[in-house]
Amino acid sequence: MPPACHTLSTKEKIRFCQCLRQGKVTQGFSSNITSLVLLKDLKLVGLKSLDCHVLMQQLLAMAIRDILPNKFRLAITRLCFFFNAICRKVLDPVKLDELENKAAIILCQLEVYFPPTFFDIMVHLIVHLVREIKCCGPVYLRWIYPVERYMKILKGCTKNQHHPEASIVERYIAEEATEFCLEYIEKAKHVGLPESRHDKRVGGKGSRGVHVITPTVEDL
Repeated sequence: MPPACHTLSTKEKIRFCQCLRQGKVTQGFSSNITSLVLLKDLKLVGLKSLDCHVLMQQLLAMAIRDILPNKFRLAITRLCFFFNAICRKVLDPVKLDELENKAAIILCQLEVYFPPTFFDIMVHLIVHLVREIKCCGPVYLRWIYPVERYMKILKGCTKNQHHPEASIVERYIAEEATEFCLEYIEKAKHVGLPESRHDKRVGGKGSRGVHVITPTVEDL
């Protein structure tokens, strides 16, 4: 039997991995994609949920643009565009019905190329994503990525492995107290120290126009 249309040859896998390895993203957008691609084994390792989201929404359509059959590549690209559309910060309510119809069409196109075992409950949930937006609002206000990032910060506060919760609480309280002291010190006035006359100008507050003298005609 010939290989399926979604099966990549060795050359196509190399081109796919090289395309992802050469990609660069801004800081905080996702993980360093270069470190997640193994050219020796031709696979991706260490992907987190946000990395999979960025790969599906932005990078996959770019990486497969010249390595798959045209009709199959078009179906995958339309799926990437669909995820990109529903994750925007600004959504037009009039176009939501059109997006919902596109989701059903995309699933029908994928059923032509993928085997039935591919379509589990997670794939069929794509149809209900637009309806969820109508009920709950934009997706970016409800996803878990900011919480996961903050949990990483809290886990970094753990110094005592036997009592991690107490260690996190102690570190959090210490940071809150330090930030409060720094904010208070910035507003406090110096005692016994002369104030510099350049502080306002350095801080962005100019002194021009404060002392304005309007001479009379005779003085001029």
